[in-house]
Amino acid sequence: MTLNVSNLACYRTGRLIFSDQSFTVEPGEAVMLRGPNGSGKSTLLRALAGMLPFEGDVVLNGISLADDHDGVQEQIAYAGHLDAIKPQLTVGENLTFWARLFEGGSIREAVEQFSLAEIWDRPAHACSAGQKRRLGLARLVVSGRALWLLDEPTVSLDVETTARFAEIIKAHCAGGGMALIATHIDLGLDAPREITLDPNVMRKTMPPSDPFLSGAWE
Repeated sequence: MTLNVSNLACYRTGRLIFSDQSFTVEPGEAVMLRGPNGSGKSTLLRALAGMLPFEGDVVLNGISLADDHDGVQEQIAYAGHLDAIKPQLTVGENLTFWARLFEGGSIREAVEQFSLAEIWDRPAHACSAGQKRRLGLARLVVSGRALWLLDEPTVSLDVETTARFAEIIKAHCAGGGMALIATHIDLGLDAPREITLDPNVMRKTMPPSDPFLSGAWE
């Protein structure tokens, strides 16, 4: 399974966020998505997850996102800024719901990897920010999906949990999975490849007549 991205461009509210993004992510590879705030990292991940319109082509495992939206989404697990937790359910009920929804990975493995046993019966709304983040990331494991799209996944995690999560990513990739990770920190992964989005390049390449050039790019 390979992710192939060709000439990707994305607009939001009529403004070009990035263009001409072409890259591949191979099985077993974790790729870091870098760039300053506002450079389009979150937008790129959401486009790849099929959550935003885009120009260009996104092909995963030979399936084009434009031609088979659901077929591609069934191979992707996306973790964004929100944890997608049902606050009225317990930690265990959230995990069980996701496992049944995805029909993928192991609940036991997710509980062990993210140390959720001690809060299994706790209502999600009563969890700390770090506990909610651990629960949200555990969804990746129970999804059983090959491509992980991760947007600042270590927010609210302490140093120990961040290091443990890096090991989880390594294990996922060692099993043939893939990860594209937007983050400003060093996760300690083994010489990961980097893709950098630079908004200054976009400013320089925008046509002078473009109506969005003035003000919107500052």
